[in-house]
Amino acid sequence: MSKTIKIAMIAASALALSACGDTGGAGGSRDSIRAVGSSTVFPFAKAVAESFVRSNAGFKSPIIESTGTGGGIKLFCAGLGPDTPDMANASRRMKASEFATCAENGVTDIIELQVGLDGIAFASAKDGITMSLTPKMVYEALAASPYGKEQTAKNWSDVDPSLPNKPILVYGPPSTSGTRDALKELILEAGCKTDPAMKDLKESDEDRYDQLCTEVRSDGAYVDQGEQDNLIVQKIEGNSDAVGVFGYSYLEENANKVQGLPMNGVDPTYENISSFNYPGARPLFVYVKKAHLDAIPGLKEYLGEWTKSWAKDGPLAKIGLVASPDDVMAKNAKAATEYTTLDGSELK
Repeated sequence: MSKTIKIAMIAASALALSACGDTGGAGGSRDSIRAVGSSTVFPFAKAVAESFVRSNAGFKSPIIESTGTGGGIKLFCAGLGPDTPDMANASRRMKASEFATCAENGVTDIIELQVGLDGIAFASAKDGITMSLTPKMVYEALAASPYGKEQTAKNWSDVDPSLPNKPILVYGPPSTSGTRDALKELILEAGCKTDPAMKDLKESDEDRYDQLCTEVRSDGAYVDQGEQDNLIVQKIEGNSDAVGVFGYSYLEENANKVQGLPMNGVDPTYENISSFNYPGARPLFVYVKKAHLDAIPGLKEYLGEWTKSWAKDGPLAKIGLVASPDDVMAKNAKAATEYTTLDGSELK
């Protein structure tokens, strides 16, 4: 596609977008907010949407879709206009490559909000398998080629004799999920780097390093359950030997059914995630197109509703969101009300 044609398409999208601010009727306009992205952020975004509707009777309820972080950001970055989402929910930070794609498609002013914290929780059924894990153990159990060697571990005890002599069976998120990205970065890569040779490999061949340190085995020991974290809860509830991987909020929500497994001797709790003592702690984000703020009815008010909801004693904490530190919360409240945009220079 030539640069001239691309500019013309972006301009056409902007003209279509301007129609959204009219009656919300025909002509390609839209009168409700549309957000896509992370299954982990999904329940929080839905809760904020419900609160938004109660506080703003004149606006329609936002449409929130659980597409996975990667898929959601791809849709978000496709361009401007009523046919594209206004917001992307993400359980990891936007990548520099994604930011560049956004810019190429005319999405140049992006508001980034860190809405809170979450943790990559490993869990089993209430009466199920129990063990104290480390990133090294998880890496050696789940890597396709641990340290470049053949994956031979069948039982947890094959990884470490302190672990149960039970088959390795882990239900977890798909490759499109931000939770999967966080699993790779916070747990698998951390375990891989315990081997000095892998540290050296990163310097000499980063692609090979990424493959060995983050590629998950595909022989049935790790089962991709799609973007439905509640399905993972159901799977481990029905199999006492199974382990599930999902966001802390789902552990909190299903505390009567499942139990968290400690990592490095630290339990996945609100306090341990908020202090980052738990190794799987991670921030959660919402991305917003500034160009849509005046065109989509209620979008500014919906952002304001997030700031009213994300405090430690707020409604989102009651369903598992861990509040950001006070200084981070203040910075993001300012971004949500003054609409400051991301420059992209600190993205990776």
